[in-house]
Amino acid sequence: MMSLQWKVVRTDAELEMPRVDAQLREAGARLVLLPGSVSEVELAREVADADLLLMCYAPITATVIATATRLKAIVKYGVGIDAIDIEAARAHGIPVVNVPRYAEETVAEGAFFLMLALAKRMKPLQRAMEQQGWVWPEERWLGHDLAGKTLGLVGVGHIGRSMARMAAAFRMRVLGYDPLVADLPVERRDDLGSMVAECDVVSVHCVLNAETRHLIGEAELRRMKPTAFLINVSRGEIVDEQALLRALEQGKIAAAALDVYGREPLNAAGHPLAALYAMDNVVLWPHMCFYTHEALQRLEDETLQRCFEALGGQPLSVRSLDPRLRAQVLGVRLVAAAGGAV
Repeated sequence: MMSLQWKVVRTDAELEMPRVDAQLREAGARLVLLPGSVSEVELAREVADADLLLMCYAPITATVIATATRLKAIVKYGVGIDAIDIEAARAHGIPVVNVPRYAEETVAEGAFFLMLALAKRMKPLQRAMEQQGWVWPEERWLGHDLAGKTLGLVGVGHIGRSMARMAAAFRMRVLGYDPLVADLPVERRDDLGSMVAECDVVSVHCVLNAETRHLIGEAELRRMKPTAFLINVSRGEIVDEQALLRALEQGKIAAAALDVYGREPLNAAGHPLAALYAMDNVVLWPHMCFYTHEALQRLEDETLQRCFEALGGQPLSVRSLDPRLRAQVLGVRLVAAAGGAV
């Protein structure tokens, strides 16, 4: 078992991980909790003599990694790894792992909830009920059925496939754009612009990388129907957010529901997207589609497994199919999606 020689740094302390923190301390680790807004200088100072770094959203830069003289691993307690300089970590022989599948159904449920919220005009109706106590049926409150509508998935991985199953149960037609997946369980489209032109709802489920940054841009938004909705529960920067803001202000698309933003936290003052707060056709969620009792239990379970692998001197299990993680050689054990070693 560990002793007090182990130092563990966890960033993004605003995201409570009580069982992870408690079990690391019980095992003898000295745990340092830092906010997501921690400066690069402070983070580098704390990581310099740390044995393990846990992070969620805080940037883990090459500068931070270069200071780490004892670091056994970087554990992302979540899915997306775009905030970590993977190449710098590999150059320093530091394994990087994430927790890729703890919230697939959970996030898909969140996206589906946001789609329903737009279709049923939840935000303006709820505001009116709070202010007036009651409203009567009139044209401005008219919602939409989902049955018979066309949903387009940008990215058809595990979360996208879960979303597709839910949509099919509501008798929606489902299209999918994903150049990285050969066999899609939905109607395949190989041209993103053509696909969004067919859709009543476009839902984003791909990872953020150099190829997908601003994948949904001015051109794609221009091709969407003026009655269409856009949903993003993946990463804010996959969408050109300023182009989206203009499209909403000019009525180029009908509505949007967002759980993620290029700059987080979102704020009603001083943020580039602050104007969205006043729009009745926009639902804003605080990056919490993943946040349920069940998903958090799975996240803490697997995070602890990776932590104890690292601190116990064992190879870290890489369960993600992300090629950036599977290209690692030192200190890792590649695990197949079905659970077996490869």
